[in-house]
Amino acid sequence: MSLNDFKNHTISRRNALRAGFGIAAATQLALLESVAVSPYRASAESAAALPSIQFDIGNFIKAPATFNDGAGDVLAQFGPVFTYFVPVVLTRTPTNTDQRVLSNALNTIEQSYPFSPSGIFVFVSYSARYFDRLPGGLNGSLCQTFMPQLRSGLNPDGTTNALARSVAMPTDVVQGVVGGPGAPTKNVTKDRFNVNLVLENNDMLFQMRSDSVSNLNDVLAWLQGSNRLAGASVRSPAFNGLMSFQTTRVQFVQQGMPRQVATTNNFEFATRINPNSPMWMGFADQQVDSSGPARICTFAGNSSANLTNATASDYFGLGAVQHFSHVILDLYQFYSLPDQDSRHPEGEGADERIMYMFRANQIRTPDGLPTPFNTTDPFTNGGCPAFVNNTFQGRNDATLSARDAGGLFKSTDPAATQQTETFTGLPRIGHEAALQRSSRAADGTPIHIRMDGPGLSGMDVPQFQTFPTGGATVSAGSNQPKLQFAIFVPTSEFFRRIRTDVAAQDLQAQFKVDPEDNGLERFITTTRRQNFLVPPRSVRAFPLVEFTSTAVAPTPPADPPGAG
Repeated sequence: MSLNDFKNHTISRRNALRAGFGIAAATQLALLESVAVSPYRASAESAAALPSIQFDIGNFIKAPATFNDGAGDVLAQFGPVFTYFVPVVLTRTPTNTDQRVLSNALNTIEQSYPFSPSGIFVFVSYSARYFDRLPGGLNGSLCQTFMPQLRSGLNPDGTTNALARSVAMPTDVVQGVVGGPGAPTKNVTKDRFNVNLVLENNDMLFQMRSDSVSNLNDVLAWLQGSNRLAGASVRSPAFNGLMSFQTTRVQFVQQGMPRQVATTNNFEFATRINPNSPMWMGFADQQVDSSGPARICTFAGNSSANLTNATASDYFGLGAVQHFSHVILDLYQFYSLPDQDSRHPEGEGADERIMYMFRANQIRTPDGLPTPFNTTDPFTNGGCPAFVNNTFQGRNDATLSARDAGGLFKSTDPAATQQTETFTGLPRIGHEAALQRSSRAADGTPIHIRMDGPGLSGMDVPQFQTFPTGGATVSAGSNQPKLQFAIFVPTSEFFRRIRTDVAAQDLQAQFKVDPEDNGLERFITTTRRQNFLVPPRSVRAFPLVEFTSTAVAPTPPADPPGAG
């Protein structure tokens, strides 16, 4: 069913309630659906065999297209409009019977709905907590027989497992302090959302993607016992109390949708969001050349990069690690006008936002910026294009910009010299440039696939003041813009490293970069994190249980302190 055929708010809300949403969340979800449009996907339906790599859905969605809204041609590819992230806590250790039930359930979903945006995609992944339920736990002989191991380096816990528990990142808030108590003074300030990080401890994560909220609600409700699927009477899987479904987190990705949602919710900054952007921060994040091929993200890797000892034929060889996090965005600050916030009286025009997101030293440009901006009005409608090429200028690009040895950018200088200069003539760190310090293989291929996108919810939102003077007081739990962040990578340690490099606290300190000129760090607050292992399709149902004797379920493991 297309989005345009499912716009009745009463029906939509009722459908969401069946899927386990509360009344307020169901109402909000119906409103989100009402501002979306049904995408044209003439080339989306593919007859290809279902992928061995669960998240490798590129052949099943519309082919990449070229976009140009003023910054040159950008090749981008959009997946399904809506994604549900559904964490699950298990009440006991799964048995062989449970494994068969889940396998049959996943197969039934794919028999009932097309494997396409008009139907549904369902990925399943498992945390360290899940593997600790198996005999011997994650570090026991069973798991170690099959668990891919790092080719070099160690996880923070001293192990070499490809899957490790998540840890706090350098600009996360721990015990009320950015970076945690005892951390070096970093001077990154979270003006509105200084919210402590929670390292979550779920067992599983269902990731469901579709253009239709109706399909998503239907499948989620069926998994929880509705006995109805795709309009037919279908007995729900007999999990027998095994799964405790946690709060569903909703993501939406479509051109112009953030602007429409902001307008519907009367956000003060709504008119400053680019109406062409699929993301809250005004820039498209779906560039084809910013994600690697699915194979490079797996444990087996490809010819460009192979970070573990796994091969494609191994049990987990075509699996990967998924990092999932929940991020509050401070768009009041990101889109602030001059003299609107006394802490940042200069405001944040398009030129600043371009540098925060990308870089200030783009070679062979007139001024070092990767896209032009409206010099007379850098605020209305974003003040610049939404589709901007994310150029890779080498792993040392962020370092050169942070050092700014060349001073002010000069269009007449050679490219090598331009890379040492910046748009303002001051040390700058761009988010994408900092990410590229370690996110790519030696040949420049990205070693990740991001499936992040906008969200809107009250989860973890504290009471806050929109602006220090004359601003409104917003109650705790209010719906605010979020980033529902999901990324597929070959190892947990690889993600920890690239996230540390994005924070760029080392460059900020070494080159005395003003914290306000360091990427997106002051605008984003990650409140929840967890790592999961995404098995290959062939073993996606409770992996490794077939090697255990689970007629009598073992006692569930205790929660490790700070587990993620």
